[in-house]
Amino acid sequence: MHKKVLLLLSFLLISLTISAQKPQKLTSNQIYEKVQKLNFLGSALYIAAHPDDENTRLIAYLSNHEKARTGYLSLTRGDGGQNLIGPEMRELLGVIRTQELLAARNVDGGEQRFSRANDFGYSKHPDETLKIWDKDKVLADVVWAIRTFKPDVIINRFNHRTPGTTHGHHTSSAMLSVEAFDLANDKSKYPEQLKDTDTWRPNRLFFNTSWWFYGSEEAFEKADKSNMLSFDIGTYYPLKGLSNNEVAAIASSQHLCQGFGRLTTRGSQTEYVEFLKGEFPKDKKDIFSGINTTWNRVEGGGEIGDILYDIEQNFDFVNPSKHLPDLLEAYKKVRQLKDSHWRAIKTKELNEIIKACAGLYLEASAESSSSIPSSTINVNFEALNRSFISMELSSITILPEGKNIKKELDLAPNSKQNFKSKINIAKDVSYSSPYWLATQWDLGMYKVNDQKLIGNPESLRPIQIQYNIVIEDQPIAFTIPVVHRYAKRDKGEIYEPFEVLPKVTTKLLNKVLVFSSEKSQKVTVEVRSGAKNTNGIVTLKAPKGWKVTPNEAKFSIDQKGDIQLIDFMVTPTQNESEGVLKAIAKVEGKSYDKELIEINYSHIPKQSVLLPSQAKVVRMDIKKNGTRIGYIQGSGDAIPESLQQIGYEVTELNVNEINGNLEQFDAVVVGIRAYNTIKELQFKQKYLLEYVKNGGNLIVQYNTNRGVDVQAPYELQLSRDRVTDEHSKVTLLAKEHSILNYPNKITEADFDGWVQERGLYFPNKWSKEYTSILSMHDKGESVKKGSLLVAKYGKGNYIYTGLSFFRELPAGVSGAYKLFANLLSVKENTVEK
Repeated sequence: MHKKVLLLLSFLLISLTISAQKPQKLTSNQIYEKVQKLNFLGSALYIAAHPDDENTRLIAYLSNHEKARTGYLSLTRGDGGQNLIGPEMRELLGVIRTQELLAARNVDGGEQRFSRANDFGYSKHPDETLKIWDKDKVLADVVWAIRTFKPDVIINRFNHRTPGTTHGHHTSSAMLSVEAFDLANDKSKYPEQLKDTDTWRPNRLFFNTSWWFYGSEEAFEKADKSNMLSFDIGTYYPLKGLSNNEVAAIASSQHLCQGFGRLTTRGSQTEYVEFLKGEFPKDKKDIFSGINTTWNRVEGGGEIGDILYDIEQNFDFVNPSKHLPDLLEAYKKVRQLKDSHWRAIKTKELNEIIKACAGLYLEASAESSSSIPSSTINVNFEALNRSFISMELSSITILPEGKNIKKELDLAPNSKQNFKSKINIAKDVSYSSPYWLATQWDLGMYKVNDQKLIGNPESLRPIQIQYNIVIEDQPIAFTIPVVHRYAKRDKGEIYEPFEVLPKVTTKLLNKVLVFSSEKSQKVTVEVRSGAKNTNGIVTLKAPKGWKVTPNEAKFSIDQKGDIQLIDFMVTPTQNESEGVLKAIAKVEGKSYDKELIEINYSHIPKQSVLLPSQAKVVRMDIKKNGTRIGYIQGSGDAIPESLQQIGYEVTELNVNEINGNLEQFDAVVVGIRAYNTIKELQFKQKYLLEYVKNGGNLIVQYNTNRGVDVQAPYELQLSRDRVTDEHSKVTLLAKEHSILNYPNKITEADFDGWVQERGLYFPNKWSKEYTSILSMHDKGESVKKGSLLVAKYGKGNYIYTGLSFFRELPAGVSGAYKLFANLLSVKENTVEK
């Protein structure tokens, strides 16, 4: 190599997105597809409200057939939904769904964006949605997405003209998109954004319609389609060996926590979009018709196109590295483009293609998966050039610190270069945690103060390595995150993100602590060390009137990652009250008040989330009858732990082992969506009903109404009825029934302080054997009486409830605890004497 000295400023920081689990290694087919996309200068932005709202068929079609840069703007992260794969709810569920969206985009070829909107749960009207979300801030985020992504085409998933006919979040996403379409090009709107971007005028706006929005296929068949475009999105991709429908199904199946795993489909399938605003396409079969999507779109692009179109036309699948000289020439010219938007996009794409054509493998693997600020880590580096192109590793740069380490290593063909280096982690480096959870949020909005972060799917990795490489005298920088690579005998090679975490984290083992009397309870704090030989003290900060002993306790942990359990005694107030208990550790004068939550599923990268280390404490006067409860988990909830909080002995039952051995339980509870998710339950229903007939109490919690039979003893028809306003008035119908009187007296005040909703999927039709206990309704809707039904069956009681106990008990809602205790204790259909 002749050029041994290069200025750091000559290197361009280009971020390559690499899976935190395994680095992407492109085949020749995949490289060619990226060359095709490189030669298309057009963008489309799909907009909806939640993870799983996106039409992966259309996103995959635009990305893979049209070759367009295609993005999905999901206004929320799906925080208000439910989790079919684990216990994570609310903000932790949002973390999972964010990663599932990224996994879906990795399949269908799209990019992912978000707003700051918090999914607060089901909403029946956009008026409610936009009030809770803070319309102006979410609208600003949609404008920001348009100004930064700069789409030629915007497609809404939902109809902005039909408020009140579907989820309020859905309609709101379309309404905001229609409004933002014009505002994005108005300099007077959100001018603070223009420090970091420019105004943008999209060419056209569509609504992704279908027969569903018309009520039936017959109605859609008769509809006027003169204002619509249609595409056959069943096109086949020989390079993939898959149809577009198959790609879309695989992408959609990444939404596992929502139960979206599904069969792939193939064959012709028509997709429709209805024109709303802008310039109508000249060709109704081409959504980009009339838009210049060639290299001639940008000044100076013609010369680049001459090079890159030739590569596409004559691509060598056997030896892609033969194109490197031309790719490097195109790279040099792209870097000179005046259009900063396309310059950044196409530089990044070329960077990835050059790396893949060279068979260039780069890795920076830390010896452990985490460290702390102000520490030093050992990193193993690997650089391998698998082409015959002249190449040299000039230096590496540690980011964000900016320290440059000179290397001057000749990357001879297929000759691996390995070396080790120590990296210093700065004292002020940001912890590894989702950026939108760094500041306390509210019901409708996350708080993100840095404008440049808004919309990003995830936080930047805390430590990155910039490999400064000279290829045929052309300096190019490749940036990768530090990872932790290791192997397990039963799993093989594993890649994990490298995290920067606090020196100490604490955890209260129960997130809600319920005190049903004045008696003190033991509260355990788990102290986890992020470094060796960590010593300090831990305290519990209690609300006014509560007492904690001892005032503080010492801890000493020798090994990194080890934990120490420390017990405190907490004494509640005499009267009913509630508050927050906070765990705080101190090491060398510095306080640490975060809990580390690790989310680790095989289909997404491991996630480290830092949240306040605290628990809700509730002093309530609650009575109960019976102690032994059998619990059948459905899609997963925390009700068993909640019941244990108030003194019940809860046994989680294996459905396959239920064979009439239930008489030992005072009550049996069926978890949420159990009949939806456990096929075997239908074969065990006879034992559950036999248990009721012989005098037991069976409480069945909500199931969705789609294709499910809960096999109740009498006629019971589920519906989509729900009450989403957690403040809606609740009327006690069966005031003399024991459910409202024994062992706790239930009043309307016990429905104060509920969270997110009253309940969902209530029955709307039932036989005379059932007694309706409550009525409730959302504003402007008819009264719903199916939230809590009870029927005598033999000597026992069958209870069906759509009330959201799965949200209320973990949230420490006193009235919900009292009512659930009564369900477990019900004896007769009269007041207990």
